[in-house]
Amino acid sequence: MRILLTGATGYIGKRILPVLVKNGHHVICCARDPEQFNPPESLKSFLEVIAIDFLEKETLHNIPRDIDAAYYLIHSMSNSKEYDQLEKISATNFKNHLNTTNVKQVIYLSGIVNEDNLSKHLQSRKNVENILNEGHFSVTTLRAGIIVGSGSASFEIIRDLVEKLPIMVTPKWLNTKCQPIGIRDVIKFLEKSLFNKKVFDQNFDIGGPDILSYRDMLLGFAKVRGLKRWIQTVPVMTPKLSSYWLYFVTSTSYKLAVSLVESMKIEVICRDNRINKILDVNPEGYIKSIERAFTKVEGNQIISSWKDSQISGIKEINISNFINVPNHGCYKDTRSREIISQNDVIYKIWRIGGDNGWYSANLLWKIRGFIDKLFGGVGLRRGRTNPTHIEAGDALDFWRVLYANKEKGRLLLFAEMKVPGEAWLEFKIEKNKLIQTATFRPHGLLGRLYWYAVLPFHGIVFKGMINEITKRNNV
Repeated sequence: MRILLTGATGYIGKRILPVLVKNGHHVICCARDPEQFNPPESLKSFLEVIAIDFLEKETLHNIPRDIDAAYYLIHSMSNSKEYDQLEKISATNFKNHLNTTNVKQVIYLSGIVNEDNLSKHLQSRKNVENILNEGHFSVTTLRAGIIVGSGSASFEIIRDLVEKLPIMVTPKWLNTKCQPIGIRDVIKFLEKSLFNKKVFDQNFDIGGPDILSYRDMLLGFAKVRGLKRWIQTVPVMTPKLSSYWLYFVTSTSYKLAVSLVESMKIEVICRDNRINKILDVNPEGYIKSIERAFTKVEGNQIISSWKDSQISGIKEINISNFINVPNHGCYKDTRSREIISQNDVIYKIWRIGGDNGWYSANLLWKIRGFIDKLFGGVGLRRGRTNPTHIEAGDALDFWRVLYANKEKGRLLLFAEMKVPGEAWLEFKIEKNKLIQTATFRPHGLLGRLYWYAVLPFHGIVFKGMINEITKRNNV
């Protein structure tokens, strides 16, 4: 069957894709920026990639008419204050265009919306569900609460809090109840719902067997990790302070932190578990899901991470437009060194950032990351998904990978930190030389002043970095 997969570059999309291919389906993957979509080589012959921005109606004409089913996995919560309007527009455009195709079923992954007073985030999910139900096709809505898995936002936030804070003074919403579910079971529900007429035109809550408070989840995580943690909740911490607390301690963005705090005040507990019997799925408990996630983390087997997701329509720029680094109106810091072993240099470049650091002046990098956080940026806490593997589209601390090709010896990064302009960092091997170039295109006078303000540090940061990368080591 021909399956349309929206959100193909997202956390869930990357997980369901190999399952669909394994089950013999041909998958049409929607990506706002196809150049940032890098599926495994083993899957490429079973799929096609089309350029779609669901906020731009004209791009939806790229969707073929002869599709049999579709997965709707588009969310914009973490990237815009008006995400509810963006999600409404995307869902409407999607529904209207799919009415012109042969699609029989749409599967939508939503949030648990069983309370009368919903947060903006959950209300937006419910609105999308209502829009999809107006289509001329059957809709199956799976409503999940907290999703636990390697690389999931929930897992990484809990991990940051537990591993960094032995003692936590927390807001009262930590006592709110929820029903977490492992990513492995979410994928099972998505897989088994496909073409199953027993779930057509219905919505179901999906969750694990445990009903826990967020406090219970933090302590359960600490137990798995063998850590002792003390948590004290206080009633005086406002939503704004709570958001800042999450933002500065974890790797989440401030916008996502605000949305999460709003939602965490609302219980997300399943109405029933009837879908478990319909689809013959028996979800694992919270502790088992945490243990399974750490098995993947420790084995460097994280298939997808929320930090790497590229969400349709949420950026004002298309990062593929920046693969060709400009020269006009730019400041550059270019350094080159002779190299002895190209393999050694590639080895080091492909491990840059994250826990491995930047080879030189790591304290300065951390200070820059902290300053970025103060101004609402992503900071350094995103790290990297895999310590040895990089591909286009990946997050790398406060950079985004634009191009990564070991054979050509080129890695190109684009800055996502708060900066008055645009910045690139490029590593390129030509013959027996490594050329390292930092490029900055300033926005107005402020951008120019910024460049000259940080110029004194370039000799420490960039000179030290290329010297360490090209230093001959046995690796």
